[in-house]
Amino acid sequence: MTRLLSGFFAVVALVAGGYALSEWQGVRALPENPLVGAASAQEAAEVDTSTIVEMVQGSETAPVTLIEYASYTCPHCANFHEGPYKQLKTDFIDTGKVKFVYREVYFDRYGLWASMIARCKGPEKFFGITDLIFKGQSEWTRAGGASEIVDELRKIGRLAGIDKDELEACLMDANRAQTLVAWYQENATKDGVESTPSFILNGKKVENQPYADLKKLIEAELEG
Repeated sequence: MTRLLSGFFAVVALVAGGYALSEWQGVRALPENPLVGAASAQEAAEVDTSTIVEMVQGSETAPVTLIEYASYTCPHCANFHEGPYKQLKTDFIDTGKVKFVYREVYFDRYGLWASMIARCKGPEKFFGITDLIFKGQSEWTRAGGASEIVDELRKIGRLAGIDKDELEACLMDANRAQTLVAWYQENATKDGVESTPSFILNGKKVENQPYADLKKLIEAELEG
């Protein structure tokens, strides 16, 4: 399980320090993770996070709501989406019993860039692109430096049907990047998220666990 350690900001600064795609490469600089640079709490509070769309699957009137907090660079999150998530979708989401909400966690700029691509075509394409990102995680996260990684993410975007100009516009949207990170911080603080994947089941925090155990918790909520 990936922990959000107290030294998080120092780690992100180390990982993300200083890089930007240079002008001589023919592209503008991608937004760096806004967590680097230490925006004050007041500055973060002034960001209008209401513009961020919640990514939801299932019935809005489902008796159970399950929120997942996940990072695109978290191997445990990829494992969840390759296995338990598919079972969850079949058993509970597609049957109208669970409203599933997916919220991104940003450990680093790579996860942030992946999120910006996943959200590029809106809610209709989000979960399909998310599947592609997690399925290829072991490849794109190990592609090399930042330039190679973002090129692999671009390939995923194109595979999902995003044209070049739209893809670049999504990746270069610094205001959107800032807002996404403020939105993540707001939600994670409210729900006490300390690791990924983490889940909020009808308002109660639950840890990542085998699907059989998660299923029992959901069934208990349905019976209650």
